[in-house]
Amino acid sequence: MRFFYNLFIWTYGFIIGFVSLFNHKASLWVNGRKQIFKKIEDSLKPNEKIIWFHCASLGEFEQGRPLIEKIKRKKTDYKIFLTFFSPSGYEIRKDYEFADYIFYLPSDTPSNAKKLIKLLKPEIVFFVKYEFWFNYISQLKKNNIALYLVSGVFRKEQYFFKPWGGWFRKQLRNFTFFFLQDESSAQLLNQIGIENQLVSGDSRFDRVSEILDNKTELPIIDNFSNGKHVLCVGSSWPPDEEIILKYFSKEKVGIKLIIAPHDIGKKHIEEIKNKFRDFKTILYSEVVDGKEIKDNDILIIDSIGLLNMIYQYAHIAYIGGGFGVGIHNLLEPAVYSIPVLYGPAHKHFREAVEMSQHKGGFPIENAEDFKETMSQLLSNKSFYNENALSAGNYIKSNTGATKIIFEKVFQGS
Repeated sequence: MRFFYNLFIWTYGFIIGFVSLFNHKASLWVNGRKQIFKKIEDSLKPNEKIIWFHCASLGEFEQGRPLIEKIKRKKTDYKIFLTFFSPSGYEIRKDYEFADYIFYLPSDTPSNAKKLIKLLKPEIVFFVKYEFWFNYISQLKKNNIALYLVSGVFRKEQYFFKPWGGWFRKQLRNFTFFFLQDESSAQLLNQIGIENQLVSGDSRFDRVSEILDNKTELPIIDNFSNGKHVLCVGSSWPPDEEIILKYFSKEKVGIKLIIAPHDIGKKHIEEIKNKFRDFKTILYSEVVDGKEIKDNDILIIDSIGLLNMIYQYAHIAYIGGGFGVGIHNLLEPAVYSIPVLYGPAHKHFREAVEMSQHKGGFPIENAEDFKETMSQLLSNKSFYNENALSAGNYIKSNTGATKIIFEKVFQGS
């Protein structure tokens, strides 16, 4: 099975190399790994104590981030070496201040795994959520280096739990410990005889709580909202934007709209402007100091890094991705105690399921569902207050994963 795994890794590298000739994201993936070992070797200093964090992309980074920052505060003798698989993580966080070294992860070939671990000599390694690179995992075990999975999630559909998944199950035994998000993941691991685990929760709850505690005011957003109710649409895709457009075109709701699309490329921003051409719309980048924008109906956010702070000005949030790739971050708006709407592709997101069960979260199937839910939230104050409170309480009741993980890993040190 290892032969076929390595063949897959090689084939993936070949395919993405070909695709990089005409795809920007793929070219970032390829170019970011050129001379990667020389870059790493030239950066490292001798005799450093290194903790290695690996995240697939930006979402996983946000799960690992609270632990990274706690280690930097509490364990100042360690250096943080952070790797990403995807450009959408690396390109956005390559200047992250709490990591000492940030690189793309070299492809998981046997030779790369040996070379990287020989270079780093990490004392502790954290893989986040469901990163399973089996050559790296094997080499870490051979070198007696502690490897932890943080905010791990397992599902019965994964190959670990298939009748033919024996080799993959064996690889899991190379982990030192599993910190899991939920009981169902723990039960699945128990079924295959893996007991070195703990349900510690999802560290993203700690991250969004930190955002709330350290929130920054945004004068432009405050000027735009002008004391009125605001619907904030975060990480939207075209199907989400069509639903929002239909609602605002037909309903006289008297609320303002902020759209922060997933894709902030010039082409997509122009498409959004065109869709909402019948409204008084302005781009965030067009607002200069002192410009009054309180009379605008719609504000389009055409920059990154603001969304988690913008939610503090929202009365209701809608999170995109639920009509395609899967919903984006629900926790960032919920921490501000506001109801959150999202599309049907949410079944694999624990927080989306639990928020819909315990109030505060509203899955919708179509434009009619969106209209009815918005109507309830805007016309029934007690209904709104109950769900807004539930959203905030859901976040508060799920914090603490970072503390549990830190104390378990560094107990007695």
